[in-house]
Amino acid sequence: MLYFSRWKTISIWLVVLIGIIAAAPNVLSQATLNSLPNWMPKSPMTLGLDLQGGSHILLQIDQQDLINDRLEVVRDDIRTLLRDARIGYTGLTGSGQTVQVRIRDAEQVAAARTALASLTQPVSSGLLGTGVVTELSFSEPEPGLFRYELTPEGISYRTSSALSQSIEVVSRRVNELGTTEPIIQRQGSDRILVQVPGLQDPQRLKDILGQTAKLTFQMVDQSMPVEEAINGRPPAGTTIMYSTDDPPVPYLIENRVIVSGENLVDAQASFDQRTNEPVVSFRFDNQGATRFGQATQQNVGRLFAIILDNEVISAPQIREPILGGSGQISGNFTVQSANDLAVLLRAGALPADLTIVEERTVGPSLGADSIEAGQVASIISCVIVLVFLLFAYGQLGIIAAIGITANVILMIAVLSVLGATLTLPGIAGIVLTIGMAVDSNVIIYERVREERRQGRSIISSLDSGFKQATSTIVDANLTTLIAAVILFYLGSGPVRGFAVTLAIGIVTTVFTAFTLTRWLIAVWLRYTRPTDMPRGLVNYIPFDTKIPFMSFRKIAFAFSAFASVATVVLFMTVNMNLGIDFRGGSLIEVQAKQGVTADVADVRARLEELNLGEIQVQEFGNGELMIRIGSQQGGDSAEQSVVNLVRGELEADYEFRRTEVVGPTVSSELARNGVIGITVAMLAMMVYIWFRFEWQFAVGAIVSTLHDVIMMMGLYVLTGLEFNLTSIAAVLTIVGYSINDTVVVYDRMRENLRKYKKMSISELINMSLNQTLSRTILTGLTTIGALIALYLFGGEVISSFTVAMLFGILIGTYSSLFVAAPLLILFRLRADAFETEKPEGQKGVPATPSRA
Repeated sequence: MLYFSRWKTISIWLVVLIGIIAAAPNVLSQATLNSLPNWMPKSPMTLGLDLQGGSHILLQIDQQDLINDRLEVVRDDIRTLLRDARIGYTGLTGSGQTVQVRIRDAEQVAAARTALASLTQPVSSGLLGTGVVTELSFSEPEPGLFRYELTPEGISYRTSSALSQSIEVVSRRVNELGTTEPIIQRQGSDRILVQVPGLQDPQRLKDILGQTAKLTFQMVDQSMPVEEAINGRPPAGTTIMYSTDDPPVPYLIENRVIVSGENLVDAQASFDQRTNEPVVSFRFDNQGATRFGQATQQNVGRLFAIILDNEVISAPQIREPILGGSGQISGNFTVQSANDLAVLLRAGALPADLTIVEERTVGPSLGADSIEAGQVASIISCVIVLVFLLFAYGQLGIIAAIGITANVILMIAVLSVLGATLTLPGIAGIVLTIGMAVDSNVIIYERVREERRQGRSIISSLDSGFKQATSTIVDANLTTLIAAVILFYLGSGPVRGFAVTLAIGIVTTVFTAFTLTRWLIAVWLRYTRPTDMPRGLVNYIPFDTKIPFMSFRKIAFAFSAFASVATVVLFMTVNMNLGIDFRGGSLIEVQAKQGVTADVADVRARLEELNLGEIQVQEFGNGELMIRIGSQQGGDSAEQSVVNLVRGELEADYEFRRTEVVGPTVSSELARNGVIGITVAMLAMMVYIWFRFEWQFAVGAIVSTLHDVIMMMGLYVLTGLEFNLTSIAAVLTIVGYSINDTVVVYDRMRENLRKYKKMSISELINMSLNQTLSRTILTGLTTIGALIALYLFGGEVISSFTVAMLFGILIGTYSSLFVAAPLLILFRLRADAFETEKPEGQKGVPATPSRA
């Protein structure tokens, strides 16, 4: 395995070279990138919103609004068709998803059916892949009573159409703001995901997206005083609407629409030449200009209202006919509000209301702090890994360090080429992968040392070490990869970024361990011709340990059982500190402005006056406050109102660095997906281990992993750490790490079961655990060292994440030794489960215990 042909050597280094070229844009300046040839990649990794600042907003279309609009259209169609056919009717009403009408004359029932037949005709639809869709179903529960009901496929068709139209409108609105590289895409059947990096004013984005922007020009009914209409009953065909003034002024508005925003071809913010106040100038298309001109000719002297989303912006008097097809909207505008209204009118109206069900906003200053913290933590973690390898393996440690450096470069290259988004949990995934990547090299080197102690030559030992370690490394990394893939498909937002980096890191780790590192060792052998294995600076553990692990299994079982039961009891009796991801609500991080002292009591008192329900204010860092506000009873829209109220109260004294809002709809989905993710990951890994080993190993691995998950839950319950989306990532990563650790131990047990048929299972497990002990300790220490650096220097945002990871690494190591291994005795595992031909010379008793 240490011989490399020329084409293999070229292939290995070609991959590394391509990786260096693809990763280079991440360290080169923009000026340098512009001077490079066109064929070279110039795109660095996309930084997530938590690193560069910006807004993540999830919008949900109001399906009930669509249904109501459709029912109104159906009622109008029925009224028009029956009147055109001169058919008398009564009781034209709509409720729920149904419209019904009664035909007065029994002799006209047949004619009415014919007149209304067009309502149930299929409509063409390429959206649902069915070709045609029947929107209305017809029934006649009694003679002359017609009932039309919206069909589920018709509602889906209208929702899909409205969603496509909404995406176009939202895209035009966001692009009008001049933002760079916004992401606007469909999510599910009724949601739109909007991500705008580097946004300086997230509140303006929310205001722009939250408005339907339905503009209409309607006449004001002056036949009776509006106060009389409010106190009594307004005339038929009219509606009372209020202006945007403070206090609002009521108007009696005719329902008939003269012209709508659909007839606009342009809208621009400008200034009134007489008053120099900001106004919005508009221009109609030919149809709109004609209709507007006719209406103003016929109504000189009357008031007409300019209405936006059922609010009267202004109601000027028509002094003379307006025939030019243009005009201006005046009101209490600021320059920015006039600009925003012009943006909305140019982009067009949304077909239905959009509700913000999830918001995550990071200010640019916090984003810069996160980048700096992530860079520092990554550098320190790399140094810790290199020092560990050098101390443990000397020259071979340097070779492993070169391989791990290439591993990181390839990870960054793949992320850059794929256009994947690097989030703060993604940096955690890279740091964790660096720590875990050591495992592959440790398994190989410990195998080499074992072969060398058995008297083989150094070349033979290296060659055999790589061969022996192959199945262990593949099994261990595949199980972790399963967790990463499931996390990607069932996770969301930053958690998916973590899964992507972890999965890519596993693939590049296996590649570098078995190709580049092996090639470097082959070159080292060729040019240095060593006579013995290089020693590390420190012999961190004796090679012939004989720790009787199984002697402690009863104590370990009793401790684990007690701790698990106690955790379950605590979980059922003590309220877990669930983050807003799972219970809904708002999380706002603010920092006191210069000259202002952060005062927890003052902020809490000011917010309590707003009557927002449960409020928690916590100080951390230098003048920074974390504000948590419980979920509101009014649904998703009420959550957004909370943020606006808090911003209005504190904006003068505090800078808003981060805002997260999760409505009740999304929070329930996230909680469900989190539980499903952990369950599916464990089941998938159990199936894989069962396939690769035996059922005893599969059950033992899952029981020990379940033990780790329960212990992790105990940590969150006892310490009060917030359990959020990144906590799910931490739990799933520990599941992968624990399984990885367990598989390495199980792989050695399987090998020894084939070799030593006569040895008792307890003795064999002790031997296997001692053989893999050095690998367990070195991998654990390296990963813990990387996580400690992440905790100390990675910033406040992921501190709780790293604490959970540190605890999980310790528990995962404990369960591999004292839970997973002893369970094989409990399940009465026998050596004949792996019936293979014994290697020649093996007599059932080991001559010298070997190490992994």
